[in-house]
Amino acid sequence: MSIAVLKRTPLYPLYKDTGRLVDFAGWELPVYFAGIKEEHLAVRERAGIFDTSHMGEIRILGRDALKFGQRVFTNDLKKIPNGKAQYGELLNYEAGIIDDVIFYKIGETELFVCVNASNAEKDFQWMREQKAGDQVEIVNQSPEYAQIAAQGPKALAVFSKLFPEAEKIGHFAFVQAELLGQKAIIARTGYTGEDGVEIFYPAEKSGSVWSALLDKGKPEGIQPCGLGARDTLRLEMGYPLHGHEITEKTTPLEAGLAWTIGWNKNFIGKELLDRQKINGVTKKRVGLNVIDKGIARDGYPIKAGGRVIGKVTSGTKTPCVDLPIAMGYVETAFAELGREVMVEIRGEDKKAKVVAMPFYKKKG
Repeated sequence: MSIAVLKRTPLYPLYKDTGRLVDFAGWELPVYFAGIKEEHLAVRERAGIFDTSHMGEIRILGRDALKFGQRVFTNDLKKIPNGKAQYGELLNYEAGIIDDVIFYKIGETELFVCVNASNAEKDFQWMREQKAGDQVEIVNQSPEYAQIAAQGPKALAVFSKLFPEAEKIGHFAFVQAELLGQKAIIARTGYTGEDGVEIFYPAEKSGSVWSALLDKGKPEGIQPCGLGARDTLRLEMGYPLHGHEITEKTTPLEAGLAWTIGWNKNFIGKELLDRQKINGVTKKRVGLNVIDKGIARDGYPIKAGGRVIGKVTSGTKTPCVDLPIAMGYVETAFAELGREVMVEIRGEDKKAKVVAMPFYKKKG
């Protein structure tokens, strides 16, 4: 019986002896360093850095790059100028979500796409299959890049010590610039609900950026952070995670992602979305506060009137929200805010309430 060899990011040698490492989508990555709660609060209150180099990068080049992007991506790239980014989805022909991605619009003939780690090769092959007669070259550049995310209210101040122009980068914007002697893509998109930057950097040189951020950020109390805090931070914000809230069996309208749809253009999967827009959906993603004692976990049944009406997709107790929180799917009739439902936790039904997301709201 062969044992699968886990992939490692270029930054692995810098934290292999300090992080608690786990298998995540075939990658050996830190789930935490000092602890999930401590790292979560560091990002909410100060600054934290994450190794997100397991994420994939795909570049679309050629005369028809924008035309191709418009066909495979739900959002409308024509609505943003060069130098801006958009969040959206790649859909199959049944409008199921292949992946949620960010497109960076470099120009009419060049797009850069950040995709989820477990989907990088699948997304790349799927894009290649959709080329049809378009004059485009699709290149999987994932091995070429490391990716580092600096997040938190003080993250930009820390990064500005390395890159003084950082504050000029707008929200969901990016620049291509030299950083510590190497060409980099620097973006402000984020996945934590906090300000910060994402740095796409040549893989073999990326250790210099990681080390410099930790060094320059000492006065601000910066901390290295793992997957655990990344998950609790995104859950507090009500952000979906591929493989949990979004899969090839959920559509953007079911997932509450209608705002990512360019309704005035055609793209793969739009025909079914048009029908759902008119007829409605049978299930919806909701946020839940668990009122009774207990933690709602992925897969736990959600009930009403003694019958199962849905299931939990993510749930835990997070540092910045008083009650345990969860996301899940329920039949549409039970999705209105304030509706009381039950979550079956270890064989016992526990009271919960449908609430608005995000669960965490910044003070002031």
